[in-house]
Amino acid sequence: MKKILVTGGLGFIGSHTVVELQNAGFEVVIIDDLSNSSLEVLKGIEDITNKRPEFENLDLKDKSKVITFFRTHHDISGVIHFAASKAVGESVEKPLLYYENNLNTLIYILKEVSGLETSNFIFSSSCTVYGQADEMPITEKAPVKPAESPYGNTKQIGEEIIRDTCKVMPHMNAIALRYFNPIGAHPSAKIGELPIGVPQNLVPYITQTAAGLRDCLSVFGDDYPTPDGTCIRDYIHVVDLAKAHVVALQRLLERKNNSNYETFNIGTGVGSSVLEVIKSFEKVSGQSLNYKMAPRRAGDVIEAFAHTNKANTVLGWKAQSTLDEAMQSAWDWEKHIRNL
Repeated sequence: MKKILVTGGLGFIGSHTVVELQNAGFEVVIIDDLSNSSLEVLKGIEDITNKRPEFENLDLKDKSKVITFFRTHHDISGVIHFAASKAVGESVEKPLLYYENNLNTLIYILKEVSGLETSNFIFSSSCTVYGQADEMPITEKAPVKPAESPYGNTKQIGEEIIRDTCKVMPHMNAIALRYFNPIGAHPSAKIGELPIGVPQNLVPYITQTAAGLRDCLSVFGDDYPTPDGTCIRDYIHVVDLAKAHVVALQRLLERKNNSNYETFNIGTGVGSSVLEVIKSFEKVSGQSLNYKMAPRRAGDVIEAFAHTNKANTVLGWKAQSTLDEAMQSAWDWEKHIRNL
């Protein structure tokens, strides 16, 4: 049984990926500093998979602790690196926090991973690396433009760091998965998105508003050049996204990669506006949502949705769930944690 390290493994995407890894027969060890997650997630993972992954509460900004961890766990076959700050709006307000947390930790991890006998690395990247793309849908060959936010810039720089490392270390194999917009929750409603404080992302703000935790949802901008004036994004069910990580990891473990550094867009290929997401929620929940229009938010691009051909044909992965199914799972999760 191969041991896989998942950094940020108690976070939203990380926890769902741990579930899929354990279901696929991998042994998982999680690193998380609990800055945007909870130990309760461990129990949810265990309830779903009947196996409790190994867990270490560790701040990856502490270089000495990262070194000690890898000396203890020298038998790791692969690393999936999620641990990072991830809110676009917050990154605009706190750029240095994002550069420190997202880049220093990546460098410390890579230095240790590159010393392993087999170095297989999956990087949690983002469609924000494309900035405001000229054409839709976005292919992997689209130019990487100046980032619209410090968060997006950390993903661009992160990819550059990994690519440069792979150039000089032939034994290093890496895949950067460029996510579009993960939403939803596990169908068991035992794990899901659990933001600390005010949500920075659309869907948890929707479900918290419907649950009565928030008075009103603000839709940032209704004057974009889109059919209904609101931003368009590619919303992918988090379980589909989690499964993409398992497929990518197996690709590296089985040496099916075409080069030692590859990139894939991970999305549905369908763009949905903010108002369409709201309507989908109202449809599956059977209730009206209290929302209002607000000024545009710094760092937001007009639209972004994936061209999925490379992920579908080369990686051998395809999203399965619809927007309605994702919204239903997000609402089921919200009702579960609020005892509604």
